[in-house]
Order: sequence, then C-alpha cells, then structure tokens
Amino acid sequence: MKVGLVQHSCGLDKAANLEKSRKGIADCAQQGAELVVLQELHAGIYFCQAEETRLFDMASPIPGPETDYFSEVAKIYGVVLVTSLFEKRAPGLYHNTAVVFDKDGTIAGKYRKMHIPDDPAYYEKFYFTPGDLGFEPIPTSLGKIGVLVCWDQWYPEAARLMALAGAELLVYPTAIGWESTDTEEEKQRQYEAWFISQRGHAVANGLPVIGVNRVGHEPDWTGVTNGIQFWGQSFVAGPQGEILHRASIAEEEAVVVEIDRKRTEDVRRIWPFFRDRRIDFYGDLTKRYRD
Repeated sequence: MKVGLVQHSCGLDKAANLEKSRKGIADCAQQGAELVVLQELHAGIYFCQAEETRLFDMASPIPGPETDYFSEVAKIYGVVLVTSLFEKRAPGLYHNTAVVFDKDGTIAGKYRKMHIPDDPAYYEKFYFTPGDLGFEPIPTSLGKIGVLVCWDQWYPEAARLMALAGAELLVYPTAIGWESTDTEEEKQRQYEAWFISQRGHAVANGLPVIGVNRVGHEPDWTGVTNGIQFWGQSFVAGPQGEILHRASIAEEEAVVVEIDRKRTEDVRRIWPFFRDRRIDFYGDLTKRYRD
C-alpha cells in the first residue's frame, strides 16, 4: 500500500489551511498514494494553548461543511483519507474527532479521541469531551485502519485494543511540539520518548504505524507562554519498528511511502506476541492502580 503523509503549518485563515491540506492530498495522489493521512486539527490553529469560550466557534458538526469539503476531495483524488476535525456534537458538547473517508467520498467511520491531555499549552480538557466510540478499527476499501489521535499515542492499551480488533495498521494524526523555555536536552528527551513509544506500538503489535505531525511556530496569543514550535518529523514505521520514512523538523511536506502489509503476518510468525499473551492474568489492567 502506498501511504501519503501531509505535514504543514497552520494559521488563522481557515480557507488557507484547507487549501494546504487539499494540495498535499493532491500531491500525494499524483505520487500514487492510496491512503492519505492528515495531521491533528489541520483546519485551524492549535487553539488549545489557552482556555477561551469563543474558540468553540471553530468547531463544526459531523456531517457538516468540513466533512462535505473533504468528502469531495477524497472522491476527486480517489484516496482513502484520514482527517482530524473539531466536532460540535451538541451545544456544550465537543470532541476531537478523526473522520475517515473512502475513495468514493463516503464517510467510512470516525474515531473520537479517547485520552485528553491537560498540560501547559495543551489545555484540551477544556475543549474536548473524551471519546465514546471505543477502540474500533474503521473498515475501508483498503482494509481496517486503527485510527488514534495524538495523546492516545502514549497508551499501549489503545494500540493493543485496536490490533486485537483486527486493525491492519495504526494511524496517529498529531499536533505536538516544544515550548521554548525547555532546555535543549529536555526537548530532545521529549521527542525521543514520542518517537520510541510509537515504534514500540509497531513492535508489540506487529503492525505498521503512521504518525503525521504539524510544523511551524504558533504563538500563544495570551502571552503566558512563548507558544509551541511543532516538531514535524512525521514518520512511517514497519512492524518491527523499522523506520521507512521520517520527515523534516520544519518543512511542509507531502510524501508517499510504500508499506508491505504482508510483513505483519511474517513478523507475527517469528515474534508471536499474540500467542504468548497471558490473558488469564491481565485482569488487573482494568484497575486504576494495584494497591
């Protein structure tokens, strides 16, 4: 399968952001991509740097104008498309939602982000209700896609449950970067932890993993912090954690990477982690902590 990754910067002009995404999709399609993955919340700025009620106006219903737009784009270019949108479900009820479109433009399914962070400059709990759709792969004409979103990428349970439900690859739309007051050593530790965690999901589950991040600096308009420098470096890892592609730190890119889905079966035969799981002793995983 040929997979397209679109990483770009975002600004206040929503139409310009949508056009960047559309152009990236078109570029990937011209390179033969069958599946294209966009970054987290690609239609706007990363608004979670501060808590302001007016920013809920950035959300749209699903289906709605943004899904109509990307439905048409998926159909025009004949790709399975993974998007990441700010969903207005009802008054006062909002989600961080990935919507997947099939090649004919129909909505194949959606995933609502389950793990919601609340860190300096990442005040997502103010905006997003935790997802309620569970960890269910989305069936498409290319197979079952296990879609998770950003903060979900730190949780091995989420990746495992997707794999156990038959996901053929794991996909993570992402918006993550550095706050400038951190030391260079701390920044490197943060990045390496992010990178190795997702490679670990690939190894533990014998699946390809795709992470697509945004790039560029987005200021904190309140002046409380120095904003976020998104670190890009979107990547594709194979089922043994091998790196098939890693994008640049700062450049906007639309790249296509070929993955061999047959390798999942080959790798799981030599590393039979699913066979050797001791599910009879894992019950305590449903507890918050073992006192």
